[in-house]
Amino acid sequence: MKIKILSVFGTRPEAIKMAPLVKTLDEHEGFESRVAVTAQHREMLDQVLELFRIQPHHDLDIMHHGQTLSDITCRVLQGIGEIIQGERPHMVLVHGDTTTTFAAALASFYQKIPVGHVEAGLRTYDKYAPFPEEMNRQLTGSLGSLHFAPTERARESLLDESVHGDSIFVTGNTVIDALLETVRENYVFSDPLLKELDFEREKVILVTAHRRENWGEPMEEIFSALNEIVGKFEDIKIVFPVHKNPHLQRLARETLGGHPRVHLIDPLDYEPFVNLMAGSHIVLTDSGGLQEEAPALGKPVLVMRETTERPEAVEEGTVKLVGAKREKIVREVGKLLTCPKDYERMANALNPYGDGRASLRIRDTLLYYFGRRREMPEEFA
Repeated sequence: MKIKILSVFGTRPEAIKMAPLVKTLDEHEGFESRVAVTAQHREMLDQVLELFRIQPHHDLDIMHHGQTLSDITCRVLQGIGEIIQGERPHMVLVHGDTTTTFAAALASFYQKIPVGHVEAGLRTYDKYAPFPEEMNRQLTGSLGSLHFAPTERARESLLDESVHGDSIFVTGNTVIDALLETVRENYVFSDPLLKELDFEREKVILVTAHRRENWGEPMEEIFSALNEIVGKFEDIKIVFPVHKNPHLQRLARETLGGHPRVHLIDPLDYEPFVNLMAGSHIVLTDSGGLQEEAPALGKPVLVMRETTERPEAVEEGTVKLVGAKREKIVREVGKLLTCPKDYERMANALNPYGDGRASLRIRDTLLYYFGRRREMPEEFA
């Protein structure tokens, strides 16, 4: 009998990181791989499913205009619960820190189905930063049977919380699997604006900013910093895919829209986005996932947050926390633009998040867990 695995995800970042694992399970004869999506993010999720050619077996399509966290939690809990009842998988796999992740893990627990948590163990220990992701991740960790930690630091966090060591496996992060599969040399953009960028002669700063905790005054500080940076340094261009939130769209246009070297563009699909990142000089972000992806491409990352659930990158020197104050953002960007030693130190630092084989390690661990492999994968022996 094949091992039946139900993979559940609902947002674009989850889909990106689960796609290589879903494909790896699909390709092995020992598994019956099933996929359920909640469509917590509808349009952005569909882009990733199309790119990686994943056809979900179940689609809850829960996204509603103005949905609250409570709305999402209730709809996922009920919908995934019904899917689990019909599928009766041997294990449910969830990823990371979304509301879909927590609610699907809870639905699995209610039916006594083991949960495998991919990207387990990331922590800030501040329940409101990032919000609601920190508590989603901690609560999912409490419900998990297998914990696939991307780094040794994440493993140690789980051990500190009394998670049994035999259930934790350091695999690397599946996002590196997806990234290395998608970035291509001499990639040709379809967008005319991106196609005109000269990455050899121009220093492109890629910006993303959308975190809930940065809404309001912090975002105003961030946008003011970008305005000052592009005014001080004539050899740079800023490319900013602006989140679709109407308030952020309006603030970005009011603050930055008139400058010829600031390109405010719509959010990009994953493939052009990571290839844009590969050509950029610096990544300036408040995102979590970019802290893992950009270092794999040798790009310094300045994180516009006060805390991070990914401290390994800070410790290795690939990432620096700069907060959301205008003065510090401008100063730290300036250092990277004017001091080659500072730039090279960050660009060449070790990326702690993996080698592109995380999905294979997770697959082999599942085979061992379900008795289809006599020995543990060599990395865990």
